[in-house]
Amino acid sequence: MLLSFLLSGFLALNPFAAPLRVPLAPAAPGVVAGSIDPCRIYGSVYLERDPSRRSYCFATVYLEPESAFCDLLVYPETNKLFADRAGLWYSTEARDFADYALFVTDNRNLADFSFQYTKVRNYAGCQKR
Repeated sequence: MLLSFLLSGFLALNPFAAPLRVPLAPAAPGVVAGSIDPCRIYGSVYLERDPSRRSYCFATVYLEPESAFCDLLVYPETNKLFADRAGLWYSTEARDFADYALFVTDNRNLADFSFQYTKVRNYAGCQKR
């Protein structure tokens, strides 16, 4: 009985099988690996301004004063259900209820992307460059 137990344990480890090969998905063209794509952020968003909580945030953003230089135009929705595509954000007061927590920095060089608010819903979304 002990011999069959040891034999089944040895065969369960399967030292003779070739290692599994996992295919790597190719990166999308124009997107740097590990960078944040602002076009995929929508829904409820919490804007964190406390530097001590920066490590808990999904990305670092910069609130751009000019719309010509921003990466994303954001329309602030009044209802979370309508924030269903890129550039439509519903601002939450609690970080726990947000889909994304973003740290707002004053330094443009430290930000992953920049955004600006717009008053027109149809203008919301990614800027073409």
